[in-house]
Amino acid sequence: MPSDNPLFRLADVLENIERIWAYTENYTFDRFVGDSKCQDAVERCLLRISEAARKLQGVAEVLMPDQPWPDIRAVGNVLRHDYDAINPNVIWHIIENDLRPLWQAVDSAIVVLREKDAKPDKV
Repeated sequence: MPSDNPLFRLADVLENIERIWAYTENYTFDRFVGDSKCQDAVERCLLRISEAARKLQGVAEVLMPDQPWPDIRAVGNVLRHDYDAINPNVIWHIIENDLRPLWQAVDSAIVVLREKDAKPDKV
């Protein structure tokens, strides 16, 4: 069931990053380029990440201002509308360079939100 709860959206981001890591474990760029199923799976996960980021608009920027949220959201538009111009080099760069810092930022944001939710309201 869809949710507007930021914790669920952030968990979606983590889950899809972890799926990408599982799909590309022990892969080189050449192996990735040669595996259309893996490319399709990674692109689908990036779409989900992008959509979650879109639904976190405003919240994401406050919790994780160090992340390039407009770029993360834009990836989804490219994958949906310019699918014929997708550059595997760009996708591989995202896998190799951008997912780890995003995962770390989202994981930290989840901790902050859970701590906030655990605190009783002050009267």
